[in-house]
Amino acid sequence: MKLQLQFSTIAAAAVLSLSSAVAWAHFGIVIPEHSAVLEQKDANVHFTIAFAHPMECNGMTMAKPDAFYVVQDGRKTDLSGSLKADKLFEKASWQADYRFARPGVYQFVVEPKPYWEPAEDKFIVHYTKVIVPAYGDEDGWDKPAGVKTEIVPLTRPFANYAGNTFRGQLLVDGKPAAGADVEVEYFNRDGKYEAPNDYFVTQVVKTDAQGIFAFTAPWAGWWGFAALTDADYKLKEAGAEKDVELGAVLWTEFTAPLVK
Repeated sequence: MKLQLQFSTIAAAAVLSLSSAVAWAHFGIVIPEHSAVLEQKDANVHFTIAFAHPMECNGMTMAKPDAFYVVQDGRKTDLSGSLKADKLFEKASWQADYRFARPGVYQFVVEPKPYWEPAEDKFIVHYTKVIVPAYGDEDGWDKPAGVKTEIVPLTRPFANYAGNTFRGQLLVDGKPAAGADVEVEYFNRDGKYEAPNDYFVTQVVKTDAQGIFAFTAPWAGWWGFAALTDADYKLKEAGAEKDVELGAVLWTEFTAPLVK
């Protein structure tokens, strides 16, 4: 009887541990207030920049990014000077404003400082990207931004309806990465939705032999894709070398049609 009780206690603890592990997917966040710029009156766009568990409305403290920049028509422009301290989900985050001066497709990239995650005994570095079209231009949305690891869209990453299937290709050092997990979460900013259980919090797909994956967005809003690989280097924590998880994160909005 005592043995049975011990086993039940251990099993319950294991279930609780597994439940927690299922829930806590990390996501770099860079989300604009508008997914497209159509008129000059909307030229100034505000960006939310953070590190969080977006479906669960749970934030992590984010140090100032090592880099924040935009790539447009092959030109890279440093935007680090526009970063201002902010808070998301009661944790330190960042914000920035950008003025769209001309037509084009703009890729905004955040390169964060490594985040030490004691629960996983490793560092996490999420290279995070969002693509914003301006003034009717839509050329170049499928071009790599030249990031260490990134998701290159195979589906146009804007003006998609909820229910559309999104396809992307994971590149690491410019080469397709096969067999990588791609975690997917909804940006549940106002806490409107609740997962039926912890397994539903983060959806997961895998890249194929060419690094390609697909996901169908079930409802409208901003969805993040985090494609995960292991770095070929280690970083030190308390004098010991630790593994580094690299995340290629892409955010895109899916929209419900207007009703007349």
